[in-house]
Amino acid sequence: MQITDIRETAIPLNSNLRNAVFDFSQMTTSIVAVITDVIRDGKPVVGYAFNSTGRYACGAQMRSRFIPRIIDADPDSLIDEARDNFNPEAILAAMMQGEKPGGHSDRSVGIGTIEVAVWDAIAKIEEKPAYQAIADRYNPGGAKPDMFVYVGGGWYAPGKGIPELLDEMRGYLDMGYTQLKMKVGGAPISEDIERLEAVLNLVGNDGWNLAVDANCGLTPDEARAYAGALAPYKLRWYEEPTDPLDYALMTELAETYEPPLATGENLFSQQDMRNLITFGGMRPNHDVLQIDPPQSYGVVAVARTIEMLHGTGWAVGSSVMPHGGNQMSLHIAAGLGMLLCESYPNTFGMFSGFADDAEIIDGYLKLDPDRPGIGFESQADLYEVMSELSSN
Repeated sequence: MQITDIRETAIPLNSNLRNAVFDFSQMTTSIVAVITDVIRDGKPVVGYAFNSTGRYACGAQMRSRFIPRIIDADPDSLIDEARDNFNPEAILAAMMQGEKPGGHSDRSVGIGTIEVAVWDAIAKIEEKPAYQAIADRYNPGGAKPDMFVYVGGGWYAPGKGIPELLDEMRGYLDMGYTQLKMKVGGAPISEDIERLEAVLNLVGNDGWNLAVDANCGLTPDEARAYAGALAPYKLRWYEEPTDPLDYALMTELAETYEPPLATGENLFSQQDMRNLITFGGMRPNHDVLQIDPPQSYGVVAVARTIEMLHGTGWAVGSSVMPHGGNQMSLHIAAGLGMLLCESYPNTFGMFSGFADDAEIIDGYLKLDPDRPGIGFESQADLYEVMSELSSN
């Protein structure tokens, strides 16, 4: 049993959407194919992943450091003999060889993307959905294949006013979603509050069904002003009001803003998350911690982070969710028993959303127990690109 090749290519998102910080017009992502010599259904098993959205393609680091370390390793050292499968912890350790402590963002995205592709291969070898393979190792009996999903929307775009915003949000409700999220911070606060109230009217003035996301784009004074303006609406959460490492301001906001806060998707390691809950004022089982697995060293590292959180009083099933809104985050959330999962339908082209036949019913998505791996094969446009990468 051996990984015979690992390939990467960069793909543009081609999106004109923007949040409070930047637009996605120049954004790229890395697609990875991990090719093995294991045969299923007459073909070699191939694991796929991409590095989520919001971070640029990182193929240079993969090709110069992480891929060679796996390919050059003793194949037997990367095998879990008890399971007759690849050992993701050993593969992660191989990629980390020669890496200096700290500087996580220099490597966590590249390593995490390859590691998630390895999990796709592991699950296919076991002929299980990825969520079950993950749960078997890190959350026995705790998988959540009926996953609550909320939709991230409310984007800014050229010529988009409140009527267009409401059309967007109404479309999500028609798809079966019951909880929405919208962007703030990319317009004057008075305009954002007007946008917010319009969407609240759409969801029945129930703040618990609406979250807002500032994408770390506010100045400290703006973050405080938004906290004051948003507090009366008692929203599901107020996300990333400030720089992800500004723990002092997060602590201040947690002391003055009573409804839930959310942050964490722009952190890259277990130590980053430990610092957030230690110094950032985050309130256990009230606020929401967000993790992007392919950008945070992958599934093994996230499972270790969750173990750390359990030890500090955080209930993962009520406080932790993945960033990403894709098949990868869906399976990882379900396997590790997270609170809920994000969704981005029709937002980032072929990287958006879930399986082509996925159906949202009253906010829940039921994962297919008979579809091995992460399930990219069920996303026709994305799988066409992925399969081309592995077949060349």
